[in-house]
Amino acid sequence: MDLLTTAEVAEYLRLKERKIYDLVSQGAIPYARVTGKLVFPRQAIDLWVMKHLEGDQALDANTPAVYAGSSDPLLDWALREAETELAQLCNGSGDGITRLLDGRAQLVGLHVIDSTTGRFNDPAHCGLGGMRDLIMLRWAKRTQGLVLPPGNPLGIRGIEDLRRTDLRVVQRQPGAGAQALLLYLLDRAGVQPPPPPRPGHAALDEDAVAVEVGSGRADYGLAIEAAARRHGLDFIALIEEPMDLAMKRRNYFETPIQRLLAFTATERFRETAAAMGGYDLSECTRVLFNA
Repeated sequence: MDLLTTAEVAEYLRLKERKIYDLVSQGAIPYARVTGKLVFPRQAIDLWVMKHLEGDQALDANTPAVYAGSSDPLLDWALREAETELAQLCNGSGDGITRLLDGRAQLVGLHVIDSTTGRFNDPAHCGLGGMRDLIMLRWAKRTQGLVLPPGNPLGIRGIEDLRRTDLRVVQRQPGAGAQALLLYLLDRAGVQPPPPPRPGHAALDEDAVAVEVGSGRADYGLAIEAAARRHGLDFIALIEEPMDLAMKRRNYFETPIQRLLAFTATERFRETAAAMGGYDLSECTRVLFNA
């Protein structure tokens, strides 16, 4: 992360250092403290400037304080621990994107693969390409794979073994990023996809996949490593995928988002991610797209 000192950010913005201290005391400018010293992330400063160029618009009062989209154990925990006060409505990446476009969510998590290119979270492919004020941040890279019963009693070694017709799979709901990823991986391996899940029989999040496998109602499912670990299940890694956060630019500066971003800089956040397993946080909060 590119960090500016107080003198550097004052020169960058062509303001006096005294004005920078005033903005900090008012909580009006993005900053952090590292070993007691003020630092200013350059990307956050650039976004702050863009906000003021747009007229410093207030947050639309009709936009509910909601996180929507993909479920993620680490993010679910962080949203609570950071006291963001965002309600969580995790019905899959597709639902979250719709809610962002409709103004029914402030923050959305997504991991959507383009089955043609294998790329993740391309705004044009996701349906977000037309948003004039879209910002996308990297949350984490996550290890996705097969969740299996303890001890792997059926001896599944990889995705090619899923050609077996006696295996019961737990699937995610249509529109979920994990469901699209499962179908992509099966197709790439030349494995016939399973029939779509019956209404009311899809797992709605990562933990629900693990519960179905752990209970013996399914022989395998696709989920992240963290979900398999905390349910004591076997896991075969298949792919590392990026999970990203999308929002409108003006929401970036609101209290819920800033609390979440500040929390990701804490040692407690990093230690918890390491304990959960399967997360690469090397790019966490990096700005990927700024329309």
